[in-house]
Parts: sequence; C-alpha cells; structure tokens
Amino acid sequence: MQSPLFDWAYNPTFLSGFLAWMSAGVTKMICFFVRTRQIRPSFLFSTGGMPSAHSSMAGALVTSVAIREGMHTTLFAVTLAFSLVVMFDAQSVRQAAGMQARILNQIIDQLFKERRFSEQKLAELLGHTRLEVLMGMMMGVMVAFLVHAVQLFRTAA
Repeated sequence: MQSPLFDWAYNPTFLSGFLAWMSAGVTKMICFFVRTRQIRPSFLFSTGGMPSAHSSMAGALVTSVAIREGMHTTLFAVTLAFSLVVMFDAQSVRQAAGMQARILNQIIDQLFKERRFSEQKLAELLGHTRLEVLMGMMMGVMVAFLVHAVQLFRTAA
C-alpha cells in the first residue's frame, strides 16, 4: 500500500524522468569502466559525457507528459520548452565553459612548472556534444515509453 506522502514516487512522469537520468548515469559509469577498468560512482551525478543525463531526463519528461496529457496541452508546451532549453544549454553554454576550463588548466600547468602556483584544476567535462545530447534524449524517450508500458501492463492485470 502506498503512502499519500510519497504519491509522487509512483507518478509515471516522475519515474520516467528519474529512471532516464539514472540510466544515463549508469551508462556513463559502464562506458568509463570498459575504457579504464575503474569504477567511478561519481558518474551518476556528474556533468558531461555520453549520454547526456540532463537530456535523457528532459526527453523522458516531455515524452511522459505527451503520453499522459497529450501534445495539445499547456503542460506539454511547458515541458517541451524546458527540454529544449536544457538540451541547448547542455550542448552549447556548458560545452563552451568546459573548453574554457581546459584552456585555463593548460595555463595553470605552464605557470606551475615555472613557479609555485595553485594546483587546483577546473572541471573540464561540463557540456555535451550534439551526439551526446541526442543520445541522452533518445534514452529518455525510450525509458518513458517503457515506464508507461509497464504501468499499462500493471493496470490491465
């Protein structure tokens, strides 16, 4: 029996977004493990990398709202606009910030070799390529369809 306090946790739209975000994080963690043979749980909550977890979550939310409410609703328009902003930000603004961090880290490396300087580096993996955003969005759409298919199956049974 579910508690009214946690009704949101059983909401298919919430579950779609959350599971899409987690699926993208787990996928990043697995890809990193295959490349390096190292396990990094931080990929569950990090920015950058393939696929984009933010785009995955946004794609799942907009897909879930389209399934539940229809594409003619105000809620769909809001989630679509939200998703487009998230994906644009992921592949342009944060990507540019990541490139700037990479250049600043090179400058710090050069200065550190010549004289004492802080070794603290900036995070370089901030943004996404268009492919990473696209793959994240597609993962989110698939997760949303899966969550709604499971819910449909459970209510039919």
